Amino acid sequence: MNDNEAFHIVLVEPEIPPNTGSIARLCGATNSVLHLVRPLGFSTDDKHLKRAGLDYWKFVDIRYWDSFEEFLEAQDETKLFFLTTKTDKSYVDAPFRLGDYLVFGKETKGLPEEFLRLYADRCFTLPMPNPNIRSLNLAMTAGVVLYDAIRKNQKTGSQQT
Repeated sequence: MNDNEAFHIVLVEPEIPPNTGSIARLCGATNSVLHLVRPLGFSTDDKHLKRAGLDYWKFVDIRYWDSFEEFLEAQDETKLFFLTTKTDKSYVDAPFRLGDYLVFGKETKGLPEEFLRLYADRCFTLPMPNPNIRSLNLAMTAGVVLYDAIRKNQKTGSQQT
């Protein structure tokens, strides 16, 4: 499968091994590509990471980047979508297409503010009507957004799910 036939999940400086393991499993199940942007808050040999991904790790297309800047320089910015709690635009309004990159920030801080400002028109969120809840778990958010992107593209060409 070439890069334009798959969705891409990008984790910028992920910190929690089970989240990354769960997202790796999600990517494997959906034939999506997982991009891990360093520095990582754990070793990819971490037992919690492997446990969450179970024995599926070998079936996931994982690509590593040394920095967020390196990742961005290598991409077509029209294919980038940034998920953040710092916008009011719902992910349901995002025009996801196969080949797009769904970019998530680190669990404790999210994406860098300067990139959110630069790409404000490409930032989306999961609406949370309860003002007492700051955010959802990273793996849950990635799953919701990825499966919605897949659903939106099933009419014109779908990934195997």
